[in-house]
Amino acid sequence: MLDRRSLLATLAALPLAPALVRGARAAEPGVVRIGYQKNGILVVAKQQGIIEKRLEPLGQSVRWVEFSFGPPLLEALSLDGIDFGQTGDAPPIFAQAARANLVYAAAQEAGGSGAGILLPEASAIQSLAELKGKRVAFAKASSAHNLTIAALEKAGLSYADITPVTLAPADAAAAFARGSIDAWTIWDPYFAIAEQGEGVRVLARASDITPQNNYFLASRPFAETRAPVLQAVIDALGDVAAWCTQNRGAVADLLSQGTGVPLAATRRAVDRTDYVIGPMNDRVAAEQQRIADRFHALKLIPKPIRIADAVWTAPARNG
Repeated sequence: MLDRRSLLATLAALPLAPALVRGARAAEPGVVRIGYQKNGILVVAKQQGIIEKRLEPLGQSVRWVEFSFGPPLLEALSLDGIDFGQTGDAPPIFAQAARANLVYAAAQEAGGSGAGILLPEASAIQSLAELKGKRVAFAKASSAHNLTIAALEKAGLSYADITPVTLAPADAAAAFARGSIDAWTIWDPYFAIAEQGEGVRVLARASDITPQNNYFLASRPFAETRAPVLQAVIDALGDVAAWCTQNRGAVADLLSQGTGVPLAATRRAVDRTDYVIGPMNDRVAAEQQRIADRFHALKLIPKPIRIADAVWTAPARNG
């Protein structure tokens, strides 16, 4: 079992990528640069070589680039460091507000539900309402940012009722272990690792607060000039998602091998993940628009945005 000190050591041992890692290079003909994080369908696809197999007949190869969380990944996408990647709900909203030239290529509904708000076990906090006046840590512009705000709304609190402490996962883990924050909002696999630890208590889970979708995003130039390649990537990921749903034990093994996250924590994360991938339907787009409007109302993004302006429409298939 992990206490808070052991939790910090475990998280620190994971190779967390910097904002724009060395693997993010300029575009090359015939290469698809894919950004991924330490969890989810893209890691499985990478381990199995599924996308490479699908793209080989198209004369395309794949370069994989690892990121610690969503905002740096989309920064790389905006700066032409990658072509495609997956994040939670908030990062593309902040990126679109910053005029990143991206599109939503597909959605994984409820794919980000493996998240929650953690407390030290000895904390006196027993409810979301008791977060008032507390120091709550989360990664800025991440899905944890949105989850924190949604949790406050559920408790009848405002964003101004807490002291936000914006930290990347590794820094937040350190602050949590030191006791310098009161609560920490975080996603899998970090959430799953922490859940298993002694000295840690779960205040609330995302599944009890708000639906959290994941998104597959592409740079607009890539989507416009290499649409058949993008569609092939999405098709391959759909096959991977179907396999994941039927083979969760094998998924946990692959993810643990590919990320270095302990197998027990990986199994916990896999068991609560919905792996279904689909297009950006009206329901998903409306939920994402609601989140964007929430961030604008709080002046966390400088101007209103329209999610519909960034939704990719796949070209019609022949036959």
